[in-house]
Amino acid sequence: MKKLLRITFLLFMAGIILAACSNDKQETEASGKEYEPATIRLAYNLPADHHISQGVEEFVKKIEEKSDGQIDMQVFANGQLLTDKDMNQSLLTGGVEMGMNSSTIWASTVPAMGIFDVPYAFETYEEAGEALNGELGNVLRSEMKDVGVKVLMFADYGFGQFANNKHPLESPEDFKGLKIRSVGALPSEFIQAYGASPVFMGGGEVYMGLQRKTVDGATSGTTAMVQRNYDEVTDYLTVNNYVYFEFILGVNKDFWDELPEKTQNLIEETANETEEWIRHQTKLEDERTLQELKDRGMEVYEVPEEDIPLWKEASMPVWESFKNEAGDVGEELLDMVDGE
Repeated sequence: MKKLLRITFLLFMAGIILAACSNDKQETEASGKEYEPATIRLAYNLPADHHISQGVEEFVKKIEEKSDGQIDMQVFANGQLLTDKDMNQSLLTGGVEMGMNSSTIWASTVPAMGIFDVPYAFETYEEAGEALNGELGNVLRSEMKDVGVKVLMFADYGFGQFANNKHPLESPEDFKGLKIRSVGALPSEFIQAYGASPVFMGGGEVYMGLQRKTVDGATSGTTAMVQRNYDEVTDYLTVNNYVYFEFILGVNKDFWDELPEKTQNLIEETANETEEWIRHQTKLEDERTLQELKDRGMEVYEVPEEDIPLWKEASMPVWESFKNEAGDVGEELLDMVDGE
């Protein structure tokens, strides 16, 4: 009888151990389950050698590698599929699942995004990064979500400067009478506040416009000026860091909500890593390309820090326009960037 009881006890314990092992195995298999197949089309318009483009391509590569190819990222770079003007509508309607576009163009749909076009709202790279990682970034994500887009990353383009082929721009008064390429409503108001005339023109048209004297100057980051050879068609560069250009990588929210949680986590983690890399590169690229433009022979005027308040004061009508356009949210964002 004792022997029988011992055997029964051992069998019972063996059963418990086997059941535990089975549960562990099932949990391991569940956690290691393959990603569900998915195809994601991603479009953007920046040149291939831009640091944001390099970040996006690495983002795509990591997602495909980490998912063992189950997530098929189909990339349409440099305007192959959509122009920047068509990008947002396509993303909102599901024509593409993901799209990278400038905050300036998003501002026509989400007025709060115009905060990046408010002159002198951000003074340093670090200040912009802290704002985007904090409450300002949360507000903007919420505003984008309301129109049907989930923000995956804020991609820092860098500070905006002015190039022209007429004369050095050493004060706001020097803009008077010039025709300056513009890309949006607030940038146009800013150009007008300095006494110049804005001319709407796509990024790919600027070189020809400067060459043919359709415009006298243009505003952009020095990275784009190098890549698009502004030094060949303009002589003067003014560095005043008047605006911090931002690009947004968004995903159609309806599509996002249908993705498995495992896939969502992978994409978000990879996007966060990419955002940090791009932010680190932005300052390095601005410094490198500014020096390259100098080396190529452009005459560069860097506005002294003590003069910036005068430039800012002349641009205050744009602050009021943004507040009127974006309402209470706009006023909240201005308070954040103005330290109130």
